Amino acid sequence: MDGVNPKVSAILKGAPLFAALTDAEIESLAARTVVRSYAAGELLFSEGDPCAGLYLIASGRVRIYKASPSGREQVLAVEGRGASIAELPVFDGGNYPASAAALEPAHLFFISRQDFRNVCLQHPELALKVLQVVGGRLRRLVGIIEELSFTTVRHRLVSWLLRQAKTQGDGGSVVLLSPSQQELASQIGTVRELVSRNLARLQAQGLIRINGREVTILDEAGLDADLNSTF
Repeated sequence: MDGVNPKVSAILKGAPLFAALTDAEIESLAARTVVRSYAAGELLFSEGDPCAGLYLIASGRVRIYKASPSGREQVLAVEGRGASIAELPVFDGGNYPASAAALEPAHLFFISRQDFRNVCLQHPELALKVLQVVGGRLRRLVGIIEELSFTTVRHRLVSWLLRQAKTQGDGGSVVLLSPSQQELASQIGTVRELVSRNLARLQAQGLIRINGREVTILDEAGLDADLNSTF
């Protein structure tokens, strides 16, 4: 199709959400896709805004979060390349239930609510795929509620460190913290001061070593045992 950016088509085709579409359908969808760029910290949308459409992350990362009237934030998810955002309000017609902001410079594809709904009407399997994505989000939210309700800050911090060590770093033992400990605090449902205090305690106990933003896990077995003793 003339005028369609081949990079947009390629990224849409590689996204799990659109795996069921043919090349021609991908091209048609790409023609209706708007590419938007965001700086680190820039809002995609705020909680309560009318839902205009669906976003797909082409590059960078986006955090989805809730904010209290006092300004305290709870991060619900951090999504990366290929992930879709705002599937639920596209279907139920409600406002965005949370806010979303770029965690780093990011490029996103925007598909209007009407265009996306039309594609789903033509391809029911796409709607089923959306249900899978929404179901996965619901499971993660239940996990967040469980952690916030029944575990200590130390437990949540240790759990976060072990999860991150599996997805970043050298040999599963090094974790790179975000430039601001407030970001980590928002992810585990606490405040920056408690993150700093608990990191210092873990280091004093010989479980981790902190060097600037780099945290090295020295005793993974000890951290695992800690998870079973800090409820």
